[in-house]
Amino acid sequence: MNTRDQISIQSQSILWVAGVGVGLLTLAFVLGVQVGKQSAALRRPMQKGVEEELKDLPEPLVDQLKFFEGEGPDKLVPTQKVDAAAPKEEPKPEPKAEVKPAEKAAEPEAWTLQLVATAEAAEAKRVADKAKTAGFATTTVKEKGQLKVRLTKATDRAAADKTAEKLKKAGFKPFAVKVE
Repeated sequence: MNTRDQISIQSQSILWVAGVGVGLLTLAFVLGVQVGKQSAALRRPMQKGVEEELKDLPEPLVDQLKFFEGEGPDKLVPTQKVDAAAPKEEPKPEPKAEVKPAEKAAEPEAWTLQLVATAEAAEAKRVADKAKTAGFATTTVKEKGQLKVRLTKATDRAAADKTAEKLKKAGFKPFAVKVE
């Protein structure tokens, strides 16, 4: 008969070797993560201080920030310098440009309601047809690549707001636009 060498391993030894192996793998993983974090931190640029960040800002912004460095609310409000030695000027008469808005007030501004602005012609047509069915005449205007469905009748703002309420009840989301 042949005699062979037999090695017997106890189950307790197998568990001990497996436990040590798992422990070593866990330790290697944790150390790898820590080394990776340190490596990434070294590659990252150093954080700048507040003074260095302020130097990088454009000059007008730095001047604006200095405005807030004062103490109290009186330092925050810029005031005009008044020269007491300078002769007082008579107040200038109101320019005639302010009279023109009063003249324009006599002419009421024209407003209309816009129902939709879309790039799709089918959507614009659908909204225009729906408005026509509801009893509102519309026109479609093309501006800046958009088709805008608006009411054809231009009125003053108060009348446009009343019509907007009727349109909202009909299921539209209108908003007033000035007619130029």
